[in-house]
Amino acid sequence: MALYDTLFNELDISSAQLLVTDSDFRDKDFRKQLNETVRSLLSLKVIPIFNENDAVSTRKAPYEDSSGIFWDNDSLAALLALELKADLLVLLSDVEGLYSGPPSDPKSKLIHTYVKEKHQGEITFGDKSRVGRGGMTAKVKAAVNAAYAGIPVVITSGYAAENIIKVLQGQQIGTLFHQDAHLWEPVKEVGACEMAVAARESSRRLQALSSQERKKILLDIADALEANEKLITIENEADVAAAQQAGYEKSLISRLALKSGKISNLAKSIRVLANMEDPIGRVLKKTQLADGLILEKTSSPLGVLLIVFESRPDALVQIASLAIRSGNGLLLKGGKEAKRSNAILHKVITEAIPDTVGGKVIGLVTSREEIPDLLKLDDVIDLVIPRGSNKLVSQIKSSTKIPVLGHADGICHVYVDKSADMDMAKWIVLDAKIDYPAACNAMETLLVHKDLVQTGALNELIVDLRVEGVILYGGPRASSLLNIPQARSFHHEYNSMACTVEIVDDVGAAIDHIHRHGSAHTDCIITEDREIAEIFLHQVDSAAVFHNASTRFCDGARFGLGAEVGISTSRIHARGPVGVEGLLTTRWILKGSGQVVDGDKEVIYIHKDIPVDS
Repeated sequence: MALYDTLFNELDISSAQLLVTDSDFRDKDFRKQLNETVRSLLSLKVIPIFNENDAVSTRKAPYEDSSGIFWDNDSLAALLALELKADLLVLLSDVEGLYSGPPSDPKSKLIHTYVKEKHQGEITFGDKSRVGRGGMTAKVKAAVNAAYAGIPVVITSGYAAENIIKVLQGQQIGTLFHQDAHLWEPVKEVGACEMAVAARESSRRLQALSSQERKKILLDIADALEANEKLITIENEADVAAAQQAGYEKSLISRLALKSGKISNLAKSIRVLANMEDPIGRVLKKTQLADGLILEKTSSPLGVLLIVFESRPDALVQIASLAIRSGNGLLLKGGKEAKRSNAILHKVITEAIPDTVGGKVIGLVTSREEIPDLLKLDDVIDLVIPRGSNKLVSQIKSSTKIPVLGHADGICHVYVDKSADMDMAKWIVLDAKIDYPAACNAMETLLVHKDLVQTGALNELIVDLRVEGVILYGGPRASSLLNIPQARSFHHEYNSMACTVEIVDDVGAAIDHIHRHGSAHTDCIITEDREIAEIFLHQVDSAAVFHNASTRFCDGARFGLGAEVGISTSRIHARGPVGVEGLLTTRWILKGSGQVVDGDKEVIYIHKDIPVDS
């Protein structure tokens, strides 16, 4: 105890020793008093140090009877964690954690996550610890008991500096014991081609289901996400902590975090998607080619999709639900910074998919090295959708023969015309920039009509942006007039609380600027002049063009698509927010009654359009 006093005194913290015996835990009054005592000591900034009062317990081995008797400090720690309803129990050892065999054996491997069903019969314990009485066997028993009662436990080395702090930061230190650990057990690693083929085979079983059966899968996924929200949040918080520790940019961390209410909103979006009209097998056009010969053009899944995305784990949920609704197989590759979030989300979602389809309909690619192999599978994968930086999209486009759908940049403009309602302009400009600066539909460039300089309206907008903490850069005209740093390039996506400002002569100049420096994503005009608005709406060649509305509305969920796999600036197949319809192609179904061509001698073509519901 003297050592504890000395160590804590160096930190100006007091400590107090509390001695307990096995029999104390039989007494309900003692247990109640125990909680009150600990709370009181902590409120006084006194660290309680628990110790066994007897040198050696005469009781049986831990947990062999229902009274909860302890016989060493490990079992005592587990009991105290349960009694005090601890958030976490850290058991310190003289080795890094639990190994598959004796730590001294070079073949032994550190077990990062203990899965009782897998490891219970596989581990060979070595010699007893050099310190304490219980050894690793006692630590594992104590950890399993606490973990399966709801207290997460980490066994790690007490000799390594700052190990406890690293555990609290969510770093992968030592061995974790958790009642839900079996949910995190990674699936057996398979090759890229095998994974893609399995996704295609499973997607065909998915397409063979009835509309109601596919709908039920989505509803089950929504329920599973909500049921596992706490577990998902824990894993996501660990990713966020690791990203902060690694010094990632704030914009990436913002996209990485699943903020409060996000899981609930994702589940709600999935239910909206589930209740939409079944997109598969819809008759889009029906034609009578000849007497008794009917041709139907029907909607059909594309096949297998490969989605490569960065940072945002919520994208995994949206994409997976859209793939299920559209009957497509799916391969997902998320960023390494969201590894734990993606793993648990994938686990929860695939376990909600019935065996008649199989969880392999959605494959999670965990290694970056597998991407080049996947991009070669143009005979199995039908569409690649990259969601991320310009560099990511460009690399993928140059590395595959598979069609690529997506956008490289989200350089969105808001043009404030001279006839704009300035109160409206203020709210739209602020929303477009600060509602979610890291989003691809956030405003990156503010264009202002030159007449608004004289009226003072431009200065008001600048003040409003600065008050909200937006860093401003200017084009050649705006930088000198407003005395702000000149932007190095108009073609720049900040993804943060920053934007470029430039002054233009009129709507024509604004359109020219957007075509020259934009990314054909989303652009907006604020004006009360309908004629000017129509010119802008019809001439700006972007995937989404708005009048008097924030660029932030360019979103699959807000468009009523249920969700989106991304926003496409391509001009072929799909453009703008890509929902279910963007993941479909068409097939031709011909129904005859024995007709043959035979040089068209006997066929009289009429090519008559008939109602699709006839």
